[in-house]
Amino acid sequence: MINKYQGSCLCGEVKFELSGDFQSFFLCHCTRCQKDTGSAHAANLFAKANTLTWLQGESDVKTYQHLNSMHAKSFCQKCGSALPTIAESINSVVVPAGSLDSPISIEPTAKIFVSRCANWSKNLGNVPSYKELPEQVKS
Repeated sequence: MINKYQGSCLCGEVKFELSGDFQSFFLCHCTRCQKDTGSAHAANLFAKANTLTWLQGESDVKTYQHLNSMHAKSFCQKCGSALPTIAESINSVVVPAGSLDSPISIEPTAKIFVSRCANWSKNLGNVPSYKELPEQVKS
């Protein structure tokens, strides 16, 4: 049986499906991924390029290719959500994990470019965790 995964953007205008399995799942800490996610790292799954099917809104997908690099990011032009990108040089589709609506069973394969990790994200073990928005932020 072939696994199928559904995904979409935040506004719901773009929907996609992936068929098959993911080959790897990297948490990338490079400065480019920090910039394009606005976070400590990108969480990207990799699958064969021929597994991606746009179900709706493909015309709303815009891809930014960073000059003189393999770094690219696809996103919804309406809401800005990260979406899968075809990486032709490695015959893969790079899928932002947060863009998936279906659960996945693969765990991260590795953290990469950790030498470029944001200094504020190095020691997060003692940071408090909350199930929801903390009360002091709500008031």
